[in-house]
Amino acid sequence: MLGAALVLALAACGASTTRTTATRQPSQSAARAAGVSRGATATLQLTATTRLPAAVQLPAVAAYADGALASGGLDAQDASVASIVRVGSAGAHRLGVLPQALHDAAAANIDGHVYFFGGGNAASASTAILRVQGAGTRVVGRLPAPSSDVAAATLGHTAYVVGGYTELRPLRTIVGFTPGSGAHVVGMLPRALRYAAVAAVDGRLLIAGGTSGATAQRAILSFDPATGAVRQIGSLPRALTHAAGATLNGRFYLLGGRTDNLTGQRREILAIDPVHGSVQTAGELPRALSDLGAASLPDRILLVGGRDSTGRVHDRVLTFTPNAGSRRRVSPVAGIPPLLDPHNVYAADRAGLLSPTVRRDPALVYVPNSKANTVDVISQRSFKVVAHFAVGALPQHITPSWDLRTLYVTNDTGNSLTPIDPRSGRPGRPIPVLDPYNLYFTADGRYAIVVAEAHRELDFRDAHTMALHHALKTPECAGVDHMDFTADGRYALVSCEFAGRMIVVDLGAERVVKQIELSRGAMPQDVKVSPDGRTFYVADMASNGVWLIDAKTLTKTGFLPTGAGAHGLYPSRDAKSLYVSNRMDASISVISFATRRVIHRWRLPGGGSPDMGGVSASGRVLWLSGRYNGEVYAISTTSGRLLHRIKVGAGPHGLCVWPQPGRYSIGHTGILR
Repeated sequence: MLGAALVLALAACGASTTRTTATRQPSQSAARAAGVSRGATATLQLTATTRLPAAVQLPAVAAYADGALASGGLDAQDASVASIVRVGSAGAHRLGVLPQALHDAAAANIDGHVYFFGGGNAASASTAILRVQGAGTRVVGRLPAPSSDVAAATLGHTAYVVGGYTELRPLRTIVGFTPGSGAHVVGMLPRALRYAAVAAVDGRLLIAGGTSGATAQRAILSFDPATGAVRQIGSLPRALTHAAGATLNGRFYLLGGRTDNLTGQRREILAIDPVHGSVQTAGELPRALSDLGAASLPDRILLVGGRDSTGRVHDRVLTFTPNAGSRRRVSPVAGIPPLLDPHNVYAADRAGLLSPTVRRDPALVYVPNSKANTVDVISQRSFKVVAHFAVGALPQHITPSWDLRTLYVTNDTGNSLTPIDPRSGRPGRPIPVLDPYNLYFTADGRYAIVVAEAHRELDFRDAHTMALHHALKTPECAGVDHMDFTADGRYALVSCEFAGRMIVVDLGAERVVKQIELSRGAMPQDVKVSPDGRTFYVADMASNGVWLIDAKTLTKTGFLPTGAGAHGLYPSRDAKSLYVSNRMDASISVISFATRRVIHRWRLPGGGSPDMGGVSASGRVLWLSGRYNGEVYAISTTSGRLLHRIKVGAGPHGLCVWPQPGRYSIGHTGILR
């Protein structure tokens, strides 16, 4: 907690809304003295300021819609406040109040909703987890211990609350909270920590500085939610606490803060490489400030309030954006999570990188039997059918939802989706949907794309309710079937099985922007983009191989023969190879992404009809349906050996291997990123 208020000395800032073109940069000598490097790749500039309804320090801030919500904090007299302030393009205004005045709390946005964690006042610390709803709040959970002096950030569908203080002892814990699943300790810091700067970057939680005991810290820590491990990846040039943490364009930014001394405020902005822990200067605040709140937005960082070295509490929202000369890693479509590695679309799909959302899901294979109108469920451990249930007519594929919480059976002529709970493996009530041959999701998670093959259209639907938003007619695409997206998630390359061509769909504009002719008699099937995002691979069942299409120019560049009936495409977990199922050849071809050559062909002993499927979470087993043989194949990805041949219902098609690594799904039988 903060002590008594210091003497106020600075005059109030200027008008309520001002704009400036740049922020003054540290001198070369100052940068060298600080022990950091300078680089234009990460520099920020102050581009706008807005006045708050009242001065505040230590508010709990989270991104919300086009701005942020700032809740609680301390006022200019060091008294706790209860205000909830909405910060947006129209300025800042008081929206509502917390149930009680609290400061030193944390806030995070989970799936569009803001949650408020813990906090303290003069009497105690809170365990409450509040969901902010309009002008009020609702208690939706409890932290394991009373917690003030905390920080939080969101990865996927889980918010992580770091460190803190119970009013009796400091905390070492990292607590994960997923709405509907409660709050649990998921990791331990190397030491107790308060007032740390925290942000989510590239699938991990980065933690910098903070106070341990009475001493400010230099450590830059990385928390991996997949393993629960915390490791130090670097050090700050000086010990720092009470700084703000934010993420923008794949960088972790540390803004302001102070030393152990209450009057040791800093004005520098530091950019931290999330992989190597290296530190660069990235600009300056207008004045030295600590105890700010921060919100990370897709194109900017908002800083709220703060305290200067005289003890004066500030009433401004500062907006920082990248300098015009800075190299940016911003996805062209707002809301799409940036790639973990700009050179590897599948970096989040590496073996074992299961998100917290799916970590407890049993390892099963869900098989839609198209001719039997049923689903068989196979254990990945015993290789035996462990469940069986009826679904709608002509089930074609089983697709993970964008948020990884539901599997959908696409009942084509049944005009419905059957949801499956992957925690229990049980089906739910069918959802009426027109002609769902296949199913995808926009990369921002906003819309489901139902592939209505018989109606030659792509139906954009609300990803949660499945209410129709827009039916995109594709008369030029007879047999509209499969697709994959460009690395930035902006465009989809879609196969037209009975037209011998591909179409390109602008997913933001929801319109067809190009047609790509393949060859006379071509029957394109599955589509996958290469790890570097430069090339699309398109399986062609009639041409018995794979087309190569340049992902930038969207032009055909080559063809690789693989085998008769080339149908399904599946990248290996190390993103080095592409598995191609040759349905009429009873074989699987393996293509090297590096050389664009077939390096192996694995034949199924005794024959078969390998069709659609997926790769196990470990990457060791390729699962494929035997479309015309009523069976499923489990194939070693190390040797190509057939491990098991499992009998299922008639006409097995787009089976789904679950769980799979990745942060979100864009559909089919599991295209995760």
